Amino acid sequence: MRKADEGQNIDFVITWVDGNDPEWQREKKARLGHMGIPASVDDRKERYRDWDNLQYWFRGVEKYAPWVRKIHFVTWGHHPKWLNTEHTKLNIVRHEDFIPEKFRPTFNSHTIEWNFHRIPGLAEKFVYFNDDVFLLRSVKPENFFKNGKPVDMLALQPDVANVDNQTMPYIYLNNTMLLAKYFDKRTNIKKQSGAYFHIGYPPMYFLYNMLELAFPRFTGFYTVHGPAPLMKKTYQTMWNLEPELLTEVCSHPFRHKEDVNTVQAHIFTRHQRLEEGITESR
Repeated sequence: MRKADEGQNIDFVITWVDGNDPEWQREKKARLGHMGIPASVDDRKERYRDWDNLQYWFRGVEKYAPWVRKIHFVTWGHHPKWLNTEHTKLNIVRHEDFIPEKFRPTFNSHTIEWNFHRIPGLAEKFVYFNDDVFLLRSVKPENFFKNGKPVDMLALQPDVANVDNQTMPYIYLNNTMLLAKYFDKRTNIKKQSGAYFHIGYPPMYFLYNMLELAFPRFTGFYTVHGPAPLMKKTYQTMWNLEPELLTEVCSHPFRHKEDVNTVQAHIFTRHQRLEEGITESR
């Protein structure tokens, strides 16, 4: 396939929520009323806050990535009043359109993300954006996919016991435990050392990975908060490998300390691909 044609087969996915929507608030309050607010749940306001600047995200895509095939706008049901919902490249995707009924209503970004592969009409290759990540310069399809494979990086970084956050450190550890279930650290470093020590990495990640050679087991991974190149087949592979675990995660209506996540730039799915050696390095 010619590089000029590759963008025709790449979609963008962006998730958005308006935490000020009264109807959304009522549904969220009702959901909380059934379960209370246990310490294992992350229900902070910043999880649902809208900065009223999403128009700049669309402007950036229009200017800097005109090659994108389709934009899938994932929403609870609302959308900004200014959004042109009739645009030919825009697909408004409500939770009910792709998340199984048994997992709804959900206010857990992990549930939303672990079901992306079910979005009707989604291309096999897609790039996931949080609504706080903007394009500020021109990008090409090969910035996200090369030779049909996602472009990514692999840097090791220990999970930190952050007592100020009672949820995310556990999730990071869960991610690492799941990866270690399928892959041996030192064997994999030897198998694809170029993915761990790529010439394009910042020097500090070389240092992190060098220091990590002293430890025989995975301690954690650096999480990139940025556009995430993904493939539907990765999700399908994970659901086939861990159906019970992912069903349990998606059953949590709010972020939970027993989750495994993809929200921090798809931490597990991207590393699972890199560990398999099927992903190009940045």
